[in-house]
Amino acid sequence: MARLSNDQRLANLHADALAQFDDVQSALRDERLQCLQDRRFYSLCGSQWEGPLSDQYENKPKFEVNKIMLAVIRIVNEYRNNRITVDFVSKDGTDNDKLADVCDGLYRADEQASVANEAYDNAFEEAVGGGIGAWRLRAIYEDDEDPEDDRQRVRIEPIFDADSSVFFDLGAKRQDKSDAKFCFVVTSMTRQAYTDTWGDDPASWPKIIHQYEFDWATPDVVYVAEYYRVEEKSEIIRIFETLTGEEERYTQADFAADDALEMTLEAIGTVEVRQKRVKRRRVRKYVMSGGRVLEDSGYIAGKNIPIVVVYGKRWFVDNIERCMGAVRLAKDAQRLKNMQLSKLGEISALSSVEKPILTPEQVAGHQVMWAEDNIKDYPYLLINPITDQNGNQAVSGPVAYTRSAAIPPAMAALLQITEQDMQDILGNPQGADKMVSGVSGKAVEMIQTRVDMQTFIYMSNFAKGMKRCGEIWLSMAKELYIEEKRKLKTLSPTGDSGVVELMRPTIDPETGGIVMENDLSNATFDVVSDVGPSSSSKRASTVRALTGMLQINQDPETAQVLTAMAMMNMEGEGIGDANAYFRKKLLRMGVVKPTEEEAQELMAEMQGTPQDPNAMYLQAAAEEATAKAAKARADTVETIASSELKRAQTMKTLSEVDMDSQTHAVQMMESIMPQGQMEQPQPQPQPQPQPLQF
Repeated sequence: MARLSNDQRLANLHADALAQFDDVQSALRDERLQCLQDRRFYSLCGSQWEGPLSDQYENKPKFEVNKIMLAVIRIVNEYRNNRITVDFVSKDGTDNDKLADVCDGLYRADEQASVANEAYDNAFEEAVGGGIGAWRLRAIYEDDEDPEDDRQRVRIEPIFDADSSVFFDLGAKRQDKSDAKFCFVVTSMTRQAYTDTWGDDPASWPKIIHQYEFDWATPDVVYVAEYYRVEEKSEIIRIFETLTGEEERYTQADFAADDALEMTLEAIGTVEVRQKRVKRRRVRKYVMSGGRVLEDSGYIAGKNIPIVVVYGKRWFVDNIERCMGAVRLAKDAQRLKNMQLSKLGEISALSSVEKPILTPEQVAGHQVMWAEDNIKDYPYLLINPITDQNGNQAVSGPVAYTRSAAIPPAMAALLQITEQDMQDILGNPQGADKMVSGVSGKAVEMIQTRVDMQTFIYMSNFAKGMKRCGEIWLSMAKELYIEEKRKLKTLSPTGDSGVVELMRPTIDPETGGIVMENDLSNATFDVVSDVGPSSSSKRASTVRALTGMLQINQDPETAQVLTAMAMMNMEGEGIGDANAYFRKKLLRMGVVKPTEEEAQELMAEMQGTPQDPNAMYLQAAAEEATAKAAKARADTVETIASSELKRAQTMKTLSEVDMDSQTHAVQMMESIMPQGQMEQPQPQPQPQPQPLQF
């Protein structure tokens, strides 16, 4: 079979991608349209009257009292006040894993450099309002202007209008989309901007493009999509056991690169013990339009699609992924409230004063006075007398009076019902603001917890997205942050910045060998994210519990610990300095685990000497010189020891093999090695070992 050219490969891939996107977009079109309408409903003025309802109220007052926006803002503010962070922990549960702490610091530094909070806030608000939000992770160069600098860092960027731009394959059932095979991220451009950027004219696209349901080019905009495609390759790993009992692993590529590798392994006595089938997972990125593949970006860093999606509420019905936020169920109640208020406004706009009904003859010549009555407030108004058929003057006065517009009694009751319905649907977010004085602390805690639990589903689903973000970041960092002795900025949980050096050679105190410190290629951690009721309610509950324990405690030292812990959990203006003071107190008492900086400060205090900058510099220089000398000595010892070990292993192997095996091995080596490289070993006098000189 002839191998396809690159252009033909991309053409076939483009046709498959168009068909895939058509299937996904057509299946989710109605659901995603509802998500978009929900976001418009609460965020755009006048959008609550869109549709047939607007036609019914044409030329009538149309008022909006947007209760839903206040509820959405409250949920969003609840998240912003209690942000969710990720943490890397060892899979085996090891405490104080330094590499995990390094990953934590690097992740926080990348968040700060990316202004990731913008991406998180946008995704959370879109998930609460419409039902779905998203952001992306991207690898960028640290210095785009330096052609020699190919170092990269991970950046977290927002994706706007996720309901109409992010589409995963229909077979992805996991909420974090870790099982997705492909993903589209669609953006729009003007026709002129598209032509200037890609040098392509949508008018020249093949006619077959117009047969797809999704219109990639309209008279106003052209759609361009980032297409992420997962490629999995199965590979067999052959595992061999050497004469020393160690295992060596080789792939099929190793044997293909060296035809004599298998004969060599057999000659030295290495035996194949088992085989293992593994799957290699890589993600390839393309940029495409409706006409062609615009760019083949190649394989990206990491083994995951770098798109994080979060949901408000999510479920599957009829095998279709459905989602919504806090808006959809409250839309009808909001519309009904707007209709009622508009009707009341219309009634109120009508005159509430009874107007006299007169004949034209009565006001003839006095029309201006009657018309200007509301402006000039005349003390009296004139009318002409009315005469009967006989010419006699009849009784003057209005024929009748108009009646004031009355409010239907049912409307007032309906307004109260509508208001209660909206509170029930939106979760009564104002319930915590209406607590009366004199309520016990326990009752306040219960009310606050109930309000927090109304928003818990959004916080929980967002925590799943944050966990997925940490997994994607770690997968990318294991391929990007591998340069030896590269220095990167880190960030502590308190916001203090630091520096970490990657791939730094150090001496293992247990084995004495050289190991690489801060090697992210070995970073295999679990990613966790914690979420619960708001931290404010939890802190208040903790303070009340500690205060209650103080009342029954009799030990003075325990009372100090309880008081300090209560002060650390208190919130308010100016409380930060007090929290820091009591934390140091707990550190000295050994109750709180110190950080590295706090441990150094405690050591300095225990020594009782102030930190002199000159002395610190001299001490650091002396320690560095000592470390270099120790490293050089260790390298020498390791080299000599390794040489002696290999020599001993060789002698042992040769002594254990009989003469026939030796002859066979020599014949095999002569067959695979060029002439002249095999020389008969000459007996040499065995030198006496000499002591090492340093």
